[in-house]
Parts: sequence; C-alpha cells; structure tokens
Amino acid sequence: MADWVYPLGTAAEGSWDVSLGTADSALEVEGWAHTGLKVATLAPGAAVELPASGEERIVIPLSGAFAATVDGQEFTLAGRASVFSGPTDVLYAGTGKAVTVSSSDGGRVAIATAPAQVSYPTRLVTAAETPVELRGAGNCSRQVHNFGTPAALEADRFIVCEVLTPAGNWSSYPPHKHDEEKDGETRLEEIYYFETQVTTVAGPAAGPGPDADAIGYQRVYASDERPIDVSAEVRTGDVVLVPYGWHGPAMAAPGYDMYYLNVMAGPGHVRDWLISDDPHHGWVRQTWAGQDVDPRLPFGSQGS
Repeated sequence: MADWVYPLGTAAEGSWDVSLGTADSALEVEGWAHTGLKVATLAPGAAVELPASGEERIVIPLSGAFAATVDGQEFTLAGRASVFSGPTDVLYAGTGKAVTVSSSDGGRVAIATAPAQVSYPTRLVTAAETPVELRGAGNCSRQVHNFGTPAALEADRFIVCEVLTPAGNWSSYPPHKHDEEKDGETRLEEIYYFETQVTTVAGPAAGPGPDADAIGYQRVYASDERPIDVSAEVRTGDVVLVPYGWHGPAMAAPGYDMYYLNVMAGPGHVRDWLISDDPHHGWVRQTWAGQDVDPRLPFGSQGS
C-alpha cells in the first residue's frame, strides 16, 4: 500500500520542506496523479523558483510577506504573521507560467499545484476579497478561507482552501468522501497540510510548559474494497494524502489549535466539491441548527 502520511522532513527535497505530487518532484507516490504541494521556509532575501509546466498553481503565504513574479509580472503578497492570523493574499498562476517567490524578511510559503489542460489568467486574490466561512456549530465549529473554490476563483482543475479549528474541536466532520463520479459526488484527491499552535488562554490560567507539544489527529478509512486506514498524529509541517475513502475527523486536541491547507483536484469534467457523508454519522449535521458557532471564531479578529 502507498504511504499516505508524511511527517515533517519525510517529503523534503532540495530547498523545499515539502515536495509532493508536483511536476518537478522526485518523490513519486503510487496512485497519486491530480494534486501537488510544495512548502518552503525562506531566509531573508531568499527565493524559490518553479519552471513553466503543465500545472496550475496557487501561492499561499503561511507566515511572512512575499513577492511573486509570474512570467515577468510582479505581485506583492502582504502575507500574515501566521496561519492563525486570518486570511492572506494569494496568487493564482495558470499553466505554462514560470513562478518565482521571494521574501525580503523571510517566511514560510506553500504552493498548491494541479495538472491542468486550460490556462486561466494570473490573479491576485487579496485577503480582503477572500470569502471567510464559519462552518458547523458547537464543537464542530471551524473557519474556512475559500480563496480557491469555484465560487471565488476561475481555474481549470483544482479547489483550494484552508481550515482553522479551535482547540478541542472536530473538523472535516461528519466523515465524508469524494472518490466517485456520480450524481451528487465528484472524484477528488485531497492533500491536508497541517500547522498547529498552543492555543491562547484568557484569564489567569497557567501557560504551556516547556515541553508543550501542539498536536492534532487525522482519520481516513475505507469506503469500498480499496484498503486505506490512517489514524495519524499531526503537527506543523506534516502532510496527509487522501486518495479515496471516508475522511474525518481532523481533531484539534485540547490546548492546541489546528490549521490545514486543503488541495483538491480530480479527473472529472465538473470542478466542484460534491461529497457523500458516511451514513453512520451524517445525522450529526442536523444537530448544528440548535447550537451556536464557537465564540472563539473567527481567528484573527482578536490578534489570534
């Protein structure tokens, strides 16, 4: 069975902390074909380059500010202090376009990719333009930045968003799948790239000890005869690939907030996120109508 879990460092290549599924990646994952991800930590003044290829890309600042050049055209991405500070500017570049990303002060940047047939225009999506959704309720509350979804961005193949989950909450829940082309469902691979932090605790509570370990958990399990069984402990820099199957919950352990970047794409003709819930757990959605959204959301509103 292919390896679907990549702890920090296990998918590194050259100057990249993560290099999975992209046109230039040397690490091949059996059965993986439609999505890719690169993550780099740049020193002040450093840059990374991606040559022109048959894949579309989105540049996503994780921490810090960046400049990006797409075929000679320069863009400024204001960035953010961390992924928990609210939305960021992102930059979309279609197929056949070389991309260079640099940072005068240093920072961490992700680049989502997907093989594509049609090249769409380069577009800067600012933080102010990013649709912010508060999804779920109660301890299933989470915050979604929908900068790369069909309603927000014109693109060929991929759907990209990021999700923030307060400490103790469950996200990607109820468990669901998108591994078939059928009425009400689209076939999409999915990448989860994680970051975690010790949550900010108001009041006189003691702060974290010196050995605090910001962790979360991710579950993926079989929806048909294809075997997959993932119960992964995740931290900043870790990646989980979801080729098929039920996935969820993504759990933020008490004391630790969790972020993940989702990159989805597939072979179907419709660019849409259409899912089926695990019938054992889908009823949970009905309970949200009687609950409030977690008051700790949205992240970024109070300097989170």
